[in-house]
Amino acid sequence: MSAQQSQGIQTLLEAEKEAAKIVEQARQYRVQKLRDARSEAGKEIDEYKKAKEQEFKAFESSHAGNTTNAQTAVDKETEVNLKAINDSFGKNKDAVVKKLLDRVVLVKPELHRNLKKVQA
Repeated sequence: MSAQQSQGIQTLLEAEKEAAKIVEQARQYRVQKLRDARSEAGKEIDEYKKAKEQEFKAFESSHAGNTTNAQTAVDKETEVNLKAINDSFGKNKDAVVKKLLDRVVLVKPELHRNLKKVQA
């Protein structure tokens, strides 16, 4: 009987070792699958980033010309306005200086309106 028991125990030990091997293989398989999934996700993220960067560069280059055109238009408009202001300054400079000098030099001595009310 002891031979049968020892043989039964031996069979159980072998089955336990086999089960441990299977569990370890399953763990390794799961870890490998997780690593593969991470690397695959990383590759997909990189591809998506590249695609979006290319899309952005295309958008940026197509709209960069519009900025240059707008800047040129604004510069031309500014030049026109500046020329108009300078022309107006040139035309009216003498008249403004004359008016200022007349106000400063030609003073009419008069009593202040409040002082006139008090005296009356």
